[in-house]
Amino acid sequence: MSTTPRPTAIPGPVLVIGCGLVGTSVALALTRAGATVHLRDVLPQNARTAEMLGAGTLATPATVALAVVAVPPDYVAEVVADTLDEWPDAVVTDVASVKHPPLQALSDAGTPGLERYVGSHPMAGSERSGPTAASETLFEGRAWAVTPHATASPEAVELVRELGRTTGATLVEMPTDEHDFAVARVSHLPQVMSVLTAARLHGGPADHLALAGQGLRDVTRIAASDPGLWRQILHANRLPLVELLRDVRDDLDELLDGIERTHVIEEVLDRGVSGTRLIPGKHGEEAAPQLAVVFVQVPDRPGELGRLFRDTGESGVNIEDLRIDHDLGRPVGIAEIAVRPERAEDLTSALTERGWTTYV
Repeated sequence: MSTTPRPTAIPGPVLVIGCGLVGTSVALALTRAGATVHLRDVLPQNARTAEMLGAGTLATPATVALAVVAVPPDYVAEVVADTLDEWPDAVVTDVASVKHPPLQALSDAGTPGLERYVGSHPMAGSERSGPTAASETLFEGRAWAVTPHATASPEAVELVRELGRTTGATLVEMPTDEHDFAVARVSHLPQVMSVLTAARLHGGPADHLALAGQGLRDVTRIAASDPGLWRQILHANRLPLVELLRDVRDDLDELLDGIERTHVIEEVLDRGVSGTRLIPGKHGEEAAPQLAVVFVQVPDRPGELGRLFRDTGESGVNIEDLRIDHDLGRPVGIAEIAVRPERAEDLTSALTERGWTTYV
């Protein structure tokens, strides 16, 4: 749910370079918070689309307080260096998903103005791409990593923190190398595993795929992401990713060697369950709470999903998470509504009274 934005404390115009999903979302969030945002993209149609969406203006700024570089990983160091040179009074950040390689490249080149550069990375995105997929609320409640380096000025670091706060994100500060290992674990490895699973669907008989359900869709959803972008990300962060992939290979070897021994399989499965319990919950909770799921049959008719949302809202039970499983051709879908365990019975009773078929 969108919240009322806090006015930004960024002390001047912002230049967003790169009007894809993330860049346009940053621009939309800043504009909503009252910032003056200027847009630039190597593809003019992307910048024009972002402008039409209300993300900012294509006019060239007279001055820039903050420049946000939202370009693919292969071009980050080059664009950051050019931006530091073009705007000698601006703080510059980039929002790429890999932080240490561009910083190393800038340092090795002796880039002037490096004290005005601070890397950052919002942990939000989508398998969709381009400015039309952007949202002003994309970062609300999400982690936003800020990765200062040893020579960054305190003023630059604080301005990049303010960028994250303005978008509604939760700030997480860490060194660049630690950031890269963290995203390899929580983002890049899951991407690879999703891709490998989706790739195994090739060559299967059609009647096998006819059995596909929500579990397969959940696992393979992010495999539909832009391959060109992910080639750059995986290559840029290859060192920590390779280390994790070798650990996965060890797990697979263990599973292959012991798949006929029940206790080995249980040990692997138990490690997976315990891993899911380490994933943080919403609003910065240290761990996601254990939730109960109420399953609701939703007829495949216009307006039924809206009616379910209305009836759920009137029940007074807060929805913690929601997933919809609906295969084409089925007369009903299944809404999986996750709630606090102590409220599951209340929601089930309220929806049943309103005519819904439910089960827990």
